[in-house]
Amino acid sequence: MRLMIASDIHGDLECCKKMLEIYDREGCERLVLLGDILYHGPRNGLPCGYEPKGVIELLNARRDSILAVRGNCDTEVDQMVLAFPVLADYAVILDDGLTMYATHGHRYNEENIPPMKDGDVLLNGHTHMLSIREFGGGKLYVNPGSISLPKGGNPKSYIIYENRCFKLYSVEGELLAKATL
Repeated sequence: MRLMIASDIHGDLECCKKMLEIYDREGCERLVLLGDILYHGPRNGLPCGYEPKGVIELLNARRDSILAVRGNCDTEVDQMVLAFPVLADYAVILDDGLTMYATHGHRYNEENIPPMKDGDVLLNGHTHMLSIREFGGGKLYVNPGSISLPKGGNPKSYIIYENRCFKLYSVEGELLAKATL
C-alpha cells in the first residue's frame, strides 16, 4: 500500500493543487488527510491561496481515494459540502502487520493516545510542525507538518508511506526525515 499523508490544507487552493500533483506523480493508492481541510482557523493567518470552494471541487473529484479525519477547524458544515467522511476523530489503518492511528492531534496526541500498543504508529497533524520520532517506549509519532501553513521555520511538507517506511518530504521534493519499522 502506497499512501500520501498530508495535513492542514486550510482552504489553500494552490497548495491543494500541488499536493494532488505530488499524489499523482508518486502513484499513491490513498490520500490520508489529517484534518483542517477548508477553514484557516482564528489563530492562523489567511493562506495566500485561500479558496475553499476550489479545494472542495478538487477533493470531491477524488473522494474514492481519500481517507480523512476531523481537525479542530472542521465542522458539520464542511461535511455538508465534502463528498467523503471528515468527522471521525481517528481512523485505524492496517498494513503489513502495522497499525497506524490517523488523528488530527487536537484530541488524540502523545499526551492523550488512542488505544495503541508498542510498535504502533500515531499519525498527527495539528501542530504544523513536521516530526518523525519514537515516543512512549516503542511507539512512533509521525507528523507531516502542514501542506499550506507550516510553523517553526518548517517547509510545506507531506509524507509518503510504503512497505513500513515513512518518508517526510518538502513540497519541493527534499527528503527531510525517514523511519522504517
